[in-house]
Amino acid sequence: MKRSPKVLSIVLAGGEGTRLMPLTRDRAKPAVPFGGVFRLIDFPLSNLVNSDFQHIIVLTQYKSHSLDRHISQVWRFSSLLGNYVSPVPAQQRLGKHWYLGSADAIYQTINIIEDVKPDIVVIVGADHVYRMDFQQMVQSHIDSGAEFTVAGIRQPISQSNQFGVINTDPNHPGVITHFEEKPATTTGLPDDPSMMLASMGNYVANTDALFDALRKDEKAKDTKHDMGGDIAPYFASRGEAGVYDFTTNDIPGSTEKDHAYWRDVGTIKQFYDAHMDLIAYVPEFNLYNTEWPIYTYSGSLPPAKFVHAGRDRLGHATDSIVSPGVIVSGGEVHHSVISPNVRIHSWSQIVDSILFNNVVINRRARVYKAILDKNVVLTENATVGIDTERDLERGFTVTAEGITVVPKGTIVTD
Repeated sequence: MKRSPKVLSIVLAGGEGTRLMPLTRDRAKPAVPFGGVFRLIDFPLSNLVNSDFQHIIVLTQYKSHSLDRHISQVWRFSSLLGNYVSPVPAQQRLGKHWYLGSADAIYQTINIIEDVKPDIVVIVGADHVYRMDFQQMVQSHIDSGAEFTVAGIRQPISQSNQFGVINTDPNHPGVITHFEEKPATTTGLPDDPSMMLASMGNYVANTDALFDALRKDEKAKDTKHDMGGDIAPYFASRGEAGVYDFTTNDIPGSTEKDHAYWRDVGTIKQFYDAHMDLIAYVPEFNLYNTEWPIYTYSGSLPPAKFVHAGRDRLGHATDSIVSPGVIVSGGEVHHSVISPNVRIHSWSQIVDSILFNNVVINRRARVYKAILDKNVVLTENATVGIDTERDLERGFTVTAEGITVVPKGTIVTD
């Protein structure tokens, strides 16, 4: 009987995340907090661990201090079994330059991959929200005989300029005939012209074939050294690329509502909308699925506390997620996500908002449809999200959809 293939997982965590500014002003995109107690990196790492892939390297680059700290504090395995999650910063090993793209990042760490000697390499992005059993994708890859497999999901054709677009052989729908990164337009699917098949940014590759492609890409003149822009099209052009249909991925404990949920949270609107998915009455993405947990560590914090039950002030939260260490003291929280150690004082209001760690909302302050980064303080009677012109004058980001973002550590006065 053939042994199971040896698998090494690589998490691409070096992106700048410029579209998430100012949340990425001081931190790498995968280190951005999400869902109260998590960071974005926790989702791909939890998926890999739950898939029983526990040899993982995380390639970091921009503003990686908080990301490296989070990985070293939270993602520690027993060395007895040889399991690890190891952050690998850009080391300029093969030249005096940082990573030129996601393919170059992997090329620059070939020595680490060679030390492990895996049969198969699983490559995943670090900033999407989803659950996925990568064992199923790897098995599909092996069964197909492909050298390189891309995870695919249906997305609206209007978003073609945001994704790698996959075209398949009508007679062999598992074979990619053409792969184009972020085209301005594309053709729709035969059964639904309004939809396209998009790359999730997750790949499975046979190690030898991947090395060969990366070495050719390194020497190529016309390349962005990108997995989606260059490596996937290379394998597709050779007839060696397969597609894995994400909708076939079966997760224990998933519901009909959150089956095959996947969100790119690369913009403020997408980030905000994904949070609103969490607090729906029947959540679009269920954080409470204990059969496929999302792991993190949020510290030794006391439970959330709600005080004051008088007629004129009632400390309460409705349709919301409230994290450990939070005290709601006579304030109102509605349809919001509240991260650890937040303080919400009397007669204040938080509505349709996301509050990161250690935010303080003083008396009679009001927050509507906003994201407040860590350590933001609202003084008495201060507002965010009420007066757009005033928010813009103070240097806050306000999106076209009216989402106001207050940078880390800001003191907001009346």
